[in-house]
Amino acid sequence: MLSKRRRRVVMSLVAGSLMLLMMADGTSRGEGWVLGGRGVDVDLAETPIVVPAAAAMPVGTYTIQGDPDLRSISAVVFEDGNRRWLAAVLPAIPAHRALAYRVALQPESGPSGVRFRESGANLEVVVDDRPLTTYVPLSNSKPIFFPVLGPTGSMVTRSYPMVDVPGEDRDHPHPRSCLFTHGDVNGIDFWAEDKPGTPPEKRSKGIIRETGRRIVMEGPVLGRLETKNDWLAPGGRRIGRDRRTVTFYRTRAVRILDFEVDVEATDGPITFGETKEGTFGFRLASSMDVNRKQGGKITNAEGLTDAKAWGKSSPWVDYVGPVEGRTVGLAILNHPQSFRFPTTWHVRDYGLFAANPFGGKDFKRPEWGAHTIPAGGTLRFAYRVILHEGDTAASRVAAHFEGYAHPPALRLTEDQAAGGR
Repeated sequence: MLSKRRRRVVMSLVAGSLMLLMMADGTSRGEGWVLGGRGVDVDLAETPIVVPAAAAMPVGTYTIQGDPDLRSISAVVFEDGNRRWLAAVLPAIPAHRALAYRVALQPESGPSGVRFRESGANLEVVVDDRPLTTYVPLSNSKPIFFPVLGPTGSMVTRSYPMVDVPGEDRDHPHPRSCLFTHGDVNGIDFWAEDKPGTPPEKRSKGIIRETGRRIVMEGPVLGRLETKNDWLAPGGRRIGRDRRTVTFYRTRAVRILDFEVDVEATDGPITFGETKEGTFGFRLASSMDVNRKQGGKITNAEGLTDAKAWGKSSPWVDYVGPVEGRTVGLAILNHPQSFRFPTTWHVRDYGLFAANPFGGKDFKRPEWGAHTIPAGGTLRFAYRVILHEGDTAASRVAAHFEGYAHPPALRLTEDQAAGGR
């Protein structure tokens, strides 16, 4: 019986052969597509794009030609939500430049790109065989991603309490690595947690438990993971659920992850209460802490730094500091269609870094306190994470935000030069 790895190799070879046949068939009919548009008002850093694909485009791998430096760019057409999408990571795009890329089928060259690997109940995420993170569906009381590794290969999130590492901060065990949760949901605390091993009848905190998982896509451009999770009160009663879509891109200079969370009021209204304790964020490597005075620095889009950035509304915040002798950073970008954009930030000098639009009076934004999702309703949160080497300016965090919030308006058309269909 073939091993899982050998089965993957065989399936890849079969898929490649089928793709070659499809390419030959498509070429004989003169099929082809053009991805066209124009750069925006500012120069963009490398930018992931996902656009609707033509219904006639086969699912599979593609190449895009037309990059100014004449190299080809990998692309992929995949299905999600009963639609077909074309995805690619475009290189730096000068402002206002006319864009015209020819898109053609190509066989998949092998298992490079973004891949998911099962590890017991966990799911490892690798990019070109280099580890990026591991999805852990239940770390005491919630799903997390741990560890998270930046482009240098070093961990940018704290190991405690999952792993005991000498020299790390050992305060506040509940903000574990990378998480989405909140300190007051229908009066229940999902941010803090009961001690591991607490009997169910003695629990006082909520649990977020995975109920479903689907790998939407993996390949040369991106990997996309979708999970469904129940929010459970002490005693096990469900108060609602969420659907999380996390997309990992294959990029050159930085690492890019998109997090989209839809909270659904499936079991009656859900109220996110007013508290600074939440909501989407990270606990960073302790060496990056601003209060260690080793080079750690917090910067938001308005130029406010360190403690001055706490509680403020901003489209993005970047947290930079040293890890293993090199300056690295993690930026969280808030999408304009996310709830209460631009969000307020629970970002501290001891390495806690979270986007929280419910801080209210704590953040001197009383109008941004509690919010109720009506029964049957949905609330969406959307963020992009940039893992980079170097400081905020050198890493072009502001340009990455523009590419996320205002990407070029691109559309696919048939390539008339290829003779139509």
